[in-house]
Amino acid sequence: MTQQPTLSRTPSSAAAPGTAPAPVPLGTAGLVTVLLGAFLPMLDFFIVNVALPTVDHDLAAGPAVLELVAAGYGIAFAVLLVLGGRLGDALGRRRLLVAGAVAFALTSLACGIAPTAWTLVAARVAQGAAAALLLPQVLATITATGTGAQRARALSIYGAVGGISVVIGQVLGGLLVAADLFGTGWRAVFLVNVPFALLTAVLAVRYVPETRAPRAAGVDLPGTALLTAALLALFVPLMEGRAVGWPLWTWLLLGSFPLLAAAFAAVERRAEQVGRTPLVPLSLLRVPEMRRGLGIALPYFTGFGGFMFVVAIMLQQGLHLGPVAAGWALVPMAVGYFAASLSGPRLIGRFGSRVITAGGVVQGLGLLTLIATVLADGAHLSPLRMLPGVALAGIGQGLVGTPLFRVVLSTVPAGRAGVGSGVLATAQQSSLALGVATLGTLFLALAPSQGLDRALALVLALQLVGSAAIVLLSARLPRSVG
Repeated sequence: MTQQPTLSRTPSSAAAPGTAPAPVPLGTAGLVTVLLGAFLPMLDFFIVNVALPTVDHDLAAGPAVLELVAAGYGIAFAVLLVLGGRLGDALGRRRLLVAGAVAFALTSLACGIAPTAWTLVAARVAQGAAAALLLPQVLATITATGTGAQRARALSIYGAVGGISVVIGQVLGGLLVAADLFGTGWRAVFLVNVPFALLTAVLAVRYVPETRAPRAAGVDLPGTALLTAALLALFVPLMEGRAVGWPLWTWLLLGSFPLLAAAFAAVERRAEQVGRTPLVPLSLLRVPEMRRGLGIALPYFTGFGGFMFVVAIMLQQGLHLGPVAAGWALVPMAVGYFAASLSGPRLIGRFGSRVITAGGVVQGLGLLTLIATVLADGAHLSPLRMLPGVALAGIGQGLVGTPLFRVVLSTVPAGRAGVGSGVLATAQQSSLALGVATLGTLFLALAPSQGLDRALALVLALQLVGSAAIVLLSARLPRSVG
């Protein structure tokens, strides 16, 4: 099989002296391949939610261990994403894409055959680490191999895939658990990854060009250690605190988070000042689109993650729907998101970043509609009554999420595509996890005393504040999007 050329080599039609070689185009087959590589790890963040009750029954896991089954993946995913992007820059993004896909297949298999609850937790952590190798290479490859309209279109499609994968995860997880294929039950939600991840690896070797940063950078061990410690200090207590009763160690960890974050920033700033390559170059935040886009990503993905988790709980525990019916109740949101994503590139070409502003407004209208529906008659709430608000929220989320990646990565140099993609993906996954941890914990804490309907209305109101923040922040973005 013929090996694809790398960006760091001069093409056969030699460029003029002193000019950079033109990027090797990704092509349609290559784009489909990397998008499949992005779809799988994002899908697995949510596909396990509907399987947790069955896991508890089969493995006698208990609530605290179940939290770790869900949280272990997200924590490992978030803390290693930037490192995964850096390794792709240095060693080759296609190489890391293939390695990450194979590792994701193997760890998914380990999850699917796990004999005990703690074995499943360990396999989920390993699966999150594999996802952290895989996902940053997707955005970095798209950024490094495309220019102009081609790159903008690919980033828009990536944004659509990200949102659709979350909703499909809920639906597909319910279908697989209910189908009980060959008696696998909940194990099918992990085993389904194996053939598709291996297919991604095979297709990547054939269709994805190799790219890397012009100068390979070493691994920033102090920065990696401090970032990992800071994120663990934040996410472990948030995701485990409620299940274990908020003991002293959870508060000590939360209290250490700002100190660790400040130490990380100081180490990274110092490394850049003395000429070393930090894990997260803080100079990257001087790119206005990167800085402002990340400001929008925080409330957007936090609200999105919390919304999906809380609504799923409401549908199953409040409306007593089975996993399949609960998944299908979110299809209107998926349809709205997909429709907005399809029209997104054309709207962005005409209206620029104001599409994000409009999306924040539409999402807010959907949330208001849902709040009114819940408070008007929570006792008779049904998927049909929720449909208008859910659909509107999906349209708004699609109008925000689709152009967001274009905005953030539009001016990042190709040589820094890996670290830029890693920072963005870390913000995405960390914010999704933060939404589940904060909004989900608040919902579950309030539900016993306030009722599921009022708890849901309060959480939706908090997400509405996030929509207002998106509207205000997006108004500061440059009108034109590259």
